[in-house]
Amino acid sequence: MLRRLLPFAADLWAQRELLWQFTWRNVEVRHKGSHLGLIWSFLNPLLMLGLYVLVFGYIFNGSFGVAAGETRVDYALGIFLGLTLFHFFAEVLATAPSLIVGNPNFVKKVVFPLEILPAASVGGAIFHLSISLGLALLSLLLTGHEISLSLLWLPVIIAPLILLGMGTSWFFSALGVFFRDISQVMQFLSMALMWASGVFFTAQKYPAAWVYLRFNPLLLAIDLTRDAALWNRPLNLNHLSYLYATGLVTCYLGHLAFRRMKPAFADVL
Repeated sequence: MLRRLLPFAADLWAQRELLWQFTWRNVEVRHKGSHLGLIWSFLNPLLMLGLYVLVFGYIFNGSFGVAAGETRVDYALGIFLGLTLFHFFAEVLATAPSLIVGNPNFVKKVVFPLEILPAASVGGAIFHLSISLGLALLSLLLTGHEISLSLLWLPVIIAPLILLGMGTSWFFSALGVFFRDISQVMQFLSMALMWASGVFFTAQKYPAAWVYLRFNPLLLAIDLTRDAALWNRPLNLNHLSYLYATGLVTCYLGHLAFRRMKPAFADVL
């Protein structure tokens, strides 16, 4: 029944041990050769948080204009939360097109489940997303923000974003085998996505832009995360439902496209 309704979930569950091994391998390879190793996974977002507070909070004196009494630190933390989710998706976009092309030895092994490579790449991005979110929540606590039960919504908000990343990774990793130029497009696509996702502003304050941007699931995920963690506002359940629908459909179609293109990988490589 699970394989019929959610074939991607059935595949991942069947190969869960292999998925874990490759996920941890991706995390280790990223910091291989550096003296501090995994410490950089904590140090990098911490340094970036300090930079955002300094530049956007104190130099530009920015504001979202959402909550009364918003401080400079609040604005910087809002940007950090937005960039945390954006960097997760940008990492998926950057690595996906070269995942299959960069591992031709696995393609030639008939028994190897190639679906694991994109999924493990997303797993590595989830690892860094978790660290950045943890640092953001710790920063909220240290700056005197009230820690409320609304934080329990965070896993519910992040889950469909992970599904969205998984489907995107499967689709572009398969497409990258046939169209190598996709890797060159991803940098521009990531930059365009950042400005379309309300990382530095609240899109709802600009009605002309909101008409189109409201269909961007990443923007809705960022807004929902700020509502739950920073502003303690009631969540928009319509936006959350749309986020889940988009995540499930993207994951299903991305997995389906990967399975359909997979038989031709060996001929192309």
